Amino acid sequence: HRGVHTLSQRATTAYEGAREKVRAFIGADSTQEIVFVRGTTEAINLVAQCFVAPRLEAGDEVLITGLEHHSNIVPWQMVCQMRGARLVVVPINERGEVEFDAFRERLSSRTRFAAFSQVSNALGTILPVQEMVREAKARGIPTLVDGAQAVAHFPVDLPTLGCDFYAFSGHKLYGPSGVGVLYARRALLEQMPPYQGGGDMIRSVTFEHTEYNDLPYRFEAGTPNIEGAIGLGAAIDYVSSWGLPFLAQHEEAMLELGTELLSALPGVRIIGQAAKKIGVLSFVMEGVHPHDIGTIMDFEGVAIRTGHHCAQPVMDALGLPSTARISLGMYNSADDLRAAPAALRKVSEVFR
Repeated sequence: HRGVHTLSQRATTAYEGAREKVRAFIGADSTQEIVFVRGTTEAINLVAQCFVAPRLEAGDEVLITGLEHHSNIVPWQMVCQMRGARLVVVPINERGEVEFDAFRERLSSRTRFAAFSQVSNALGTILPVQEMVREAKARGIPTLVDGAQAVAHFPVDLPTLGCDFYAFSGHKLYGPSGVGVLYARRALLEQMPPYQGGGDMIRSVTFEHTEYNDLPYRFEAGTPNIEGAIGLGAAIDYVSSWGLPFLAQHEEAMLELGTELLSALPGVRIIGQAAKKIGVLSFVMEGVHPHDIGTIMDFEGVAIRTGHHCAQPVMDALGLPSTARISLGMYNSADDLRAAPAALRKVSEVFR
């Protein structure tokens, strides 16, 4: 956007081409509704500070669920504290699900905003987001969907979903880290003040006055992550070349096999038995801390994640300090899954 020479123009074309790829991938109406950010976290903070905070008064409520990643908890805590509002949480059941009736019951006349994940990062639970959005919309309540854990696993269609804001991160979609996307309805973006000042978010500047740029650039202050956005576009091309329905079918088969293999191991308990979930196997092993499980499995050539997964309230609700988590992707095979029980048997031998 800043140079007239050939290389600069090529970069601009590739960068804006990536924006169009994002738009088409999630079904947005216009590239003006696609804001490049550093990731889901920045996207949620942008909405919290620029859209929700100015609309909150003392006694108002922001509604979230008990399955949220910290990035979809802390920004709402911050704006509620700023405005004297209240954060209301929809509880989860023992299977790690958010029940729609429980969500509906907590929507009140004071609810000013609702934010929830499409998929739980800790348990893999798929939330009934379409129904949740529809119920909130019927009451005039704007919604944000955290799609970080969804976009790589099944198709996302914003017109069908109907939310006002949608956020995801590039690295969850096999792209680079440090880049992400905020989708927002154009009419809402036009009402929002800029999140940061400087760089390409301006049209003109004097010491007396600044005129802001058009959408979406007024929310993209500073030098953009040009290579990150282009890399995200390449990742979208790659995933699209396989087809998300095909990838979802593959991951579902891998989840079924992994569940069968882990369930057969003595002392291993799978955490999160939702009726609808993606390829996440969160588990504990009797008498062994998850960090020890992860360390020994690593020595056996199996990479997993251990800890509270940036979702401490989920662990608290289930009475656990942490879990071990196998996160399946499009690249995982049946051989990968069969390696996991072998590694867990090694864990059992060490702690026998």
